[in-house]
Amino acid sequence: MDTSGTHVWLVVWKTYDALHRQAMKSIESLNMCVSDFAVLELLLHKGPETINAIGEKLSLASGSITAAIDRLERRRFVRRTPSLVDRRAKVVELTDEGKALIQSAFTTHSIHMNSAVEVLSQIEREQLLQLLKKLGKHAQEVILEVVPDIANASHGSTES
Repeated sequence: MDTSGTHVWLVVWKTYDALHRQAMKSIESLNMCVSDFAVLELLLHKGPETINAIGEKLSLASGSITAAIDRLERRRFVRRTPSLVDRRAKVVELTDEGKALIQSAFTTHSIHMNSAVEVLSQIEREQLLQLLKKLGKHAQEVILEVVPDIANASHGSTES
């Protein structure tokens, strides 16, 4: 079995792609776009957040997050209120209708995603999560070390 870093990356990539397609299909079946679902899910599980915090947590550009919140506000799923700690900021929170919607949608989405991983036992899921977290943390640490080395190696070979 090929256990090289490149092969591990390819397997993780293909697995991510398959799970991502399942998630997108699930969210689309709920008649939502991904950004709207993500905002509602974040507010359900984290509580009210500022617009900037939502954008950072979801890795969405300012314009994208504003557009999503505008759509959700028009549908009366969220409301914006002034922040008590920063006059310039707005806090976004779920309305009762928005909370009911995302609780139902998230339950359905969870069923869909559980079906994608049902091939793994509970113990295998726990092991997989531990290993992926370990790998992700390490990859994040070494990425800054590896990239300059590659750049230096390519420059060094052309200078001779």
